[in-house]
Amino acid sequence: MAISIKNLLNLSVASTLALSLGHGLASAQDAETGDEEARRFGTVTVTAQRREESALDVPLSVSAFSAEDLEVTGAVDITSIQRATPNATIEVARGSNSTLIAFIRGVGQQDPLWGFEPGVGLYVDDVYIARPQGAILDIFDIDRIEVLRGPQGTLYGRNTIGGAIKYVTSRIGDEPDLKAKVNVGTFNQADLIVSGSAPLSDTFAVSGAVAKYTRDGYGTNLNTGAEHYDKDVLAYRVSAEWTPTDNLFFRASYDRSEDDSNAKHGHRLIPSADGTLPVTSNVFDTRAGLGDDNSVETEGYSLTGEWTVNDSVTLKSITAYREGETTTPIDFDALPQPDFDVPAVYMDDQFSQEFQLLYSGDRLNGVAGIYYLDGNASGAFDVILGGLGLTVFQGGDQQKENFSVYGDFTYDFDEQWALTVGGRYTKDETTADVLRELWLGLGSGSFDASNTSSAFFVTQTDFQNLTRSDEEFTPRVSLSYKPNENLNLYATYAQGFKAGGFDPRARADLDPLGLSQEGFGPEFVDSYEIGAKGSFFDNALNLNAAIFFAEYTDQQITVQSGADSDNDGVNDTFVSSVFNAGASEYTGFELEGTWFINDLFTLSGNLGIIDAEITEILSAGTNIASQFETQNTPELQGQVSLNYTNDLGQNGELSITGALSYRDEYFLFNVANPGFDAGTNVLFPNGGPALDPDAYTLADLSIVWTSPSEKYRLGLHGRNLTDEEYRVAAYNFVTPSQLGVDSAYSAFYGAPSTVTASLSVDF
Repeated sequence: MAISIKNLLNLSVASTLALSLGHGLASAQDAETGDEEARRFGTVTVTAQRREESALDVPLSVSAFSAEDLEVTGAVDITSIQRATPNATIEVARGSNSTLIAFIRGVGQQDPLWGFEPGVGLYVDDVYIARPQGAILDIFDIDRIEVLRGPQGTLYGRNTIGGAIKYVTSRIGDEPDLKAKVNVGTFNQADLIVSGSAPLSDTFAVSGAVAKYTRDGYGTNLNTGAEHYDKDVLAYRVSAEWTPTDNLFFRASYDRSEDDSNAKHGHRLIPSADGTLPVTSNVFDTRAGLGDDNSVETEGYSLTGEWTVNDSVTLKSITAYREGETTTPIDFDALPQPDFDVPAVYMDDQFSQEFQLLYSGDRLNGVAGIYYLDGNASGAFDVILGGLGLTVFQGGDQQKENFSVYGDFTYDFDEQWALTVGGRYTKDETTADVLRELWLGLGSGSFDASNTSSAFFVTQTDFQNLTRSDEEFTPRVSLSYKPNENLNLYATYAQGFKAGGFDPRARADLDPLGLSQEGFGPEFVDSYEIGAKGSFFDNALNLNAAIFFAEYTDQQITVQSGADSDNDGVNDTFVSSVFNAGASEYTGFELEGTWFINDLFTLSGNLGIIDAEITEILSAGTNIASQFETQNTPELQGQVSLNYTNDLGQNGELSITGALSYRDEYFLFNVANPGFDAGTNVLFPNGGPALDPDAYTLADLSIVWTSPSEKYRLGLHGRNLTDEEYRVAAYNFVTPSQLGVDSAYSAFYGAPSTVTASLSVDF
């Protein structure tokens, strides 16, 4: 789909007049009481520029979802905001229950293996979460979630080349508070969330929250009888706040998450090679034989201090430490036999320190800071190829040390014109170890020391202390014009940067020139955006529209395939190659808004359109870009919802929200997944998007009653009510790049139709 700026402008006008789409669930009660100020789009407060501001004043695309928005629509976890965020993919990774895959405006990272860095940064209370494992955050005890679209290299820096997601928890109130929520639903869902806070003195307060989520599986492991796609998560956090003086504030917090859900294996789309095991009828079923035990544990500590020096200057310190460990069996072939099984362990830890100076004056406002991160990601896995009697052991470690200095300030020339200028200098140093061994037998002694039945054969890679250093300066410039207090027009240029690294699957014995020891280089995004945010018709219509163009250079692309390790004509082991693509171009349009139709009805939604194309990949002087695709980036996606809210007086308040969310077809990987003919057991001659997701539409409905005192809230939430079957991830290792005998050709799916009843009590 070719998109021109002229077409986007026409589309912007037509969409504004015809659809009034956008995001956010606004209370129709505000219309009834005539509180127009509360209805203004600009009164939404965000911290997208690391300081509290009206969303209308921020010259970039940001979607904000309050705790109330998420509660009333029955949001389950952080992936729920995908439906309400234009040009965003926020999904669970393949073969995982709690690993996050995030793409914004075509930029992200599909592979969660150590050594590969996310392209969308995740923050919990301004603490950067370096690894995607355990990053599917359940929604409880929060204040809001913000999604910043486009490169955020100036203010957020590390790995925010596509954007940033901010998970903001609630501050402790002045009065004791205790809340409890119970969810029960289909698939034997049973959740309990309890949170509370209490001031222990005039200057010291504590709070805590605990959440237990359980649910049976959407399917079954037909080989073991275990639940498949189930949920078993325990999460909790505690915090303490101390305000010794009016000018000093400290907050210490701790959080932990334990995910003991069963391992999630794929739904195999072709029968076993011997024809004895056909394709299962339920897409949530599997026949995996590697095992069901799966564990993901993450925890973190943070200490934030603020000193208000005077009316203009505030100094802030954010110190944090996090660590995580994942033990997971990945059954690629999804069959009982160990034809292509990968037991794996991942570990990570990080320490970060940030100092900020926030300045607020009559005309000049902004923030400057220093950031340091020392992180480590490591892991090990076996690739067990039972049909060939071989095992590949892969292990390694990658250490990242990041230092940056940044500043971003806005100068108001007058009440209408403002200029924002920012920049960040980043230095990123990587040290890596890569070990790869070939073993004869099922399983290696390197992964499991108790395995004495296999014999070591040969070392294929043994890199020690590989090092590289990347540094860059990333600027941002924005010009804003406010013709009146309800409208902001802006133009922004921003650059994003993500450092290079080393391929954790590198094969030294297939690399005679030693190129894998040099690693892959950094990637860059230059983003140009013009936008408008405003409230119209006495604040009855709120709109946020943006057109953007991005030049994506040196994109880090990973291609995985099979290889013949013993020259017998059989592709029998993992190989991945990582290279920097020459150039890509992303052009798109986004529209968000809310229309308060009358005192009872509110229409809201969002629309995202993007034309993402890899334009240049040179191989031996030939441009082979046509062989590659942009991944996890539908050309069209959007949501429209209608809310009915009625104040029933002494009978409380009733809110009903129905929503339709649409995602166009898209590619899961940088190479299109070809179709497979199960009858002839060969690839379709002409290929086809057999594994890549087709377009789909999800229908949701929420009914919520709130008591007059707001002490009680009853909700009934139906999601995917039409039981749409839609793919979100896949594995593809088939002829001619086959591993093992049966190989891997399987898919993972989004949740089926579910209904949840909830009861919330505010004591």
